Amino acid sequence: MSTNRITITLPNGKTLETAPGSRAKDFIDALTNEPETVYAVRVNNQICSLNKSIITDCEVEPVLAKSKDGAEVYRRTLCFTMEAAMHEIDPKYRLLIGHSLGYGYYYTLADGNAVHPPLIEKLKTKMQELINKNLPIETSSMSYAQAIELFERQELNDTRNLLRYKCPPRVEINCLGEFTDLYYAPLLVSTGYLKTWEIMKYGQGFLLRFPTSSEPDVLPEFHDIPQLFKTYEKYKKWGKQIGVTTAASLNELVKNRKVNDFINISEIFQQKCISDIAQQIQDKGKVKVVLIAGPSSSGKTTSAKKLALELQAIGYNPKVISLDCYYVGRDKTPKDENGNYDYECLEALDVPLINQNLVDLFDGKTITLPEYDFATGTRQPGTKQITLGENDILIMEGIHGLNDKLTPLVKPQFKFKLYLSALTQLNFNEHNRISTSDNRLIRRIVRDSQFRGKSAAETIGMWDSVQKGERLHIFPFQNNADAILNTALDYELSVLKIFAEPLLRRITPLEKEYSEACRLLRFLDIFPTIDPTEVPDRSILREFIGHSAFKY
Repeated sequence: MSTNRITITLPNGKTLETAPGSRAKDFIDALTNEPETVYAVRVNNQICSLNKSIITDCEVEPVLAKSKDGAEVYRRTLCFTMEAAMHEIDPKYRLLIGHSLGYGYYYTLADGNAVHPPLIEKLKTKMQELINKNLPIETSSMSYAQAIELFERQELNDTRNLLRYKCPPRVEINCLGEFTDLYYAPLLVSTGYLKTWEIMKYGQGFLLRFPTSSEPDVLPEFHDIPQLFKTYEKYKKWGKQIGVTTAASLNELVKNRKVNDFINISEIFQQKCISDIAQQIQDKGKVKVVLIAGPSSSGKTTSAKKLALELQAIGYNPKVISLDCYYVGRDKTPKDENGNYDYECLEALDVPLINQNLVDLFDGKTITLPEYDFATGTRQPGTKQITLGENDILIMEGIHGLNDKLTPLVKPQFKFKLYLSALTQLNFNEHNRISTSDNRLIRRIVRDSQFRGKSAAETIGMWDSVQKGERLHIFPFQNNADAILNTALDYELSVLKIFAEPLLRRITPLEKEYSEACRLLRFLDIFPTIDPTEVPDRSILREFIGHSAFKY
């Protein structure tokens, strides 16, 4: 074949011959009959912008609007366009991205002032103007010195400080008109794709709201989660007080050899929050069972053990009941739409038996716990007996803990519902957040490798299914919680990085999970490394990296 031609293989098996340097948008009609739904492309399993030059033989498939990857491209572009709109209104209004709330991101002003409705209306108008013009979004490279000068001129101090520790000879940036920002992942090629969005006043700032991946043209109804927002704000305030709010400030601590103090402060603060929850349980007065729920890798097992110690310190005798004992058996377990056993649905548990056992315990009776054999998928009569004494309290940990359908026969005053979430308050920089989901995924990749013999590709491959279960069985019940515990530790990604990076690098371009591995590696590259030996042996982080003082 001539060296001035490359072969592109399409999803239907057909091939195109084209010149090196061709861009996906030049042959987008060959990818789908609905080119307007193509947000990016997967080139040899790496997600790229439609503007990306293709220089070698490759397989190319579209990243569609109605997909998780497409939704992420859309959301990043929506944020970038809004930041450009605010910059056009007045560069002095510098936005700070916060955490997610439902299908939206919370924004505030960097100077700490409240965002008032007139400014929000200006922002909406300017953003719609940029969208109506269908302006191109370009990615370009500049020298390290040029990038430093640019970010200093724009007063993007966190972005500039990141480049003190990550020093590439060329820095990739995204550009929309005169507005620029550091490149982290591909965006849409123009603003005209942004059809569905909303900016609404919330708290001291506002929410930038966006559609779901399953319905990219519909803005979902907003469901407020005030207690979760309050918890996040508490941690954000704490981060500001101690001066660690971004990856760059964490890098500074590592550089100045002050990270050990930060680790101790982080652990003590989290333990204090657990102690406060134990006091809340005591103050409620009649609590007989603590129900703990949270998404995958939120640290439920260790949190339950640490809470048990705090309850013991104030006079309780905690006893743990595992909901795993109450699986109905494989022959009675419902199946999902793919024909697989759905162990995450409520119907997979023997809810009547759970309630009868709890009622009997609270009436002073002795119960015999059932046992579940995971190898055979059957439940067997157990031998372990439990009776509740005067100062005894039960702890039950499982994904349905906040759902009152799990314990309908238990009086509300007997229940204390605790929700766990890994709400890191760190950002990359002013405009790029650290996703709670990414934090948990990295935790799980490390734990699955350490204790379950799974590769990073296997963990990534099942993550969509895990998240689907969370959306169905956990997140809708967050507002039912009596308390929320943030299990994130702001130093943890620097520790997990040591374990996760080699696992992610084993994923090849021949695997679908390669694009996610590349994204997570870019994410981890921003963080310094912290030696795992610095992690206390009772830390929640030990649940994932091993060598915990607790027995699991």
